[in-house]
Amino acid sequence: MQPMTILALAFYFVLMLGIGLFAWKRSTADSEGYLLGGRDLHPAVAALSAGASDMSGWLLLGLPGALYLSGLSELWIGIGLFAGAWANWLLVAPRLRQQTVEYGNALTIPQFLANRFPERAVALRVVSAIIIVVFFAVYSAAGLVGGGKLFQTSFLQSGALGMEPYMLGVWLTALVVLAYTMVGGFLAVSLTDFVQGCIMVLALIIMPLVVIDSAGGFVATGEALRQAQPGYLEMFSGIGVIGFFSAIAWGLGYFGQPHIIVRFMAVREGGIPTARRIGMSWMAVALVGALGVGLAGRAYVAGDPAITLADPETIFILLANTLFHPFVTGFLLAALLAAIMSTISSQLLVASSSLTEDFYRLFLRKNASEREMVDVGRICVALVSIAAIVIAADPDSGVLALVSNAWAGFGAAFGPLIVLALTWRGMTGSGALAGLVTGATVVIGWIALGWNASFLGGPGVYEIIPGFALSWLAIVTVSRLTRSGARTIQTAR
Repeated sequence: MQPMTILALAFYFVLMLGIGLFAWKRSTADSEGYLLGGRDLHPAVAALSAGASDMSGWLLLGLPGALYLSGLSELWIGIGLFAGAWANWLLVAPRLRQQTVEYGNALTIPQFLANRFPERAVALRVVSAIIIVVFFAVYSAAGLVGGGKLFQTSFLQSGALGMEPYMLGVWLTALVVLAYTMVGGFLAVSLTDFVQGCIMVLALIIMPLVVIDSAGGFVATGEALRQAQPGYLEMFSGIGVIGFFSAIAWGLGYFGQPHIIVRFMAVREGGIPTARRIGMSWMAVALVGALGVGLAGRAYVAGDPAITLADPETIFILLANTLFHPFVTGFLLAALLAAIMSTISSQLLVASSSLTEDFYRLFLRKNASEREMVDVGRICVALVSIAAIVIAADPDSGVLALVSNAWAGFGAAFGPLIVLALTWRGMTGSGALAGLVTGATVVIGWIALGWNASFLGGPGVYEIIPGFALSWLAIVTVSRLTRSGARTIQTAR
């Protein structure tokens, strides 16, 4: 690796650590500061933090790779996600910001659910916290796998410090994220996400333009893509009705992603509309940039027979190493690390908050001081990180395949639950618990039966569709059956 590339990456790592130290001095005196930044997050920071923690390496690896391989038909997932994000900001964000304050100043999603449905408080906190911690340990491991493979393919050619490049990448990614997350808490995660979001969108603006110019301009790029394969530039090519709805259904997952919706709880009062406009503008530019990387990358590779690309998901890395000055390459690879690290840090903090507030304070130390809770939160961040490193130690362990379904798991388990808890006064605690369990169970069962790959002899159905629908049905049905009992308990209280 070129010295200038190393310099750019070193600057990026130092910047992230510096932000962590800044946040440490500003917002780690109590649990509300450590876990939610004092509920005073600037709208721009909240918007880009939500976007950066949402997109992860999928934006720079997965989506460009899918577009590179199959063409515009893969764009429907991005369209579904954009629609889901917009609905999330419009429907969930303002209500969640208001109601988490009204219901006992809840600092976590499980705590909000417990305060909202006191008749099933303990069960809701425990079940939802278990789902969050388990899924996020695996989710974080997937990010570490991405960091390890990035080092393995681009950064290092030989072992260092007694480690193979892959594990060195896993450890370095984990330690930097761990450092600024443990030290600075939610504010550090949000500020680093803001910076990382800026880096990501700049990279996604710069790279497509440079690649198109290198491929001979817009006309030559378009001609190369039309010749790539039949239907390459047709959005409905090779996608049936089930495939279309399975792609669009990705947007349903937004309502139930704890690491995204926790940003709504933290934004300063009255800042949701501004944050929504900024966040959706960022997302639109980022998705168009990812589209450009995948399509322009296909045209560039097709025009140079000397280039071989074994894995389409590495097209971003290939272009960064091939077309740019070493210092700019470092910046672009830092953008990829930013996508990975922004999501890991958010997931670690949310998992930690569930361990501290929904297990430690609930069962072990109900009267723990604020200082103690912050310290326990830092320990829990480290514990979840260690679990993620252990899971990520084997790049062939199938972690990435499992995590590809985590979006559906969270979306089906928490999505209907959050939407109805915020909008339907007739919902009961028993209904909430039924929806939570049903959503998670259906997704896991659907995957285990292989119906996401092939359903009734035809194409697979994305598991979030049955999971979300049946979770919603369970909440409504059980709530109607138990409404009178819930009213009696709440009246007694």
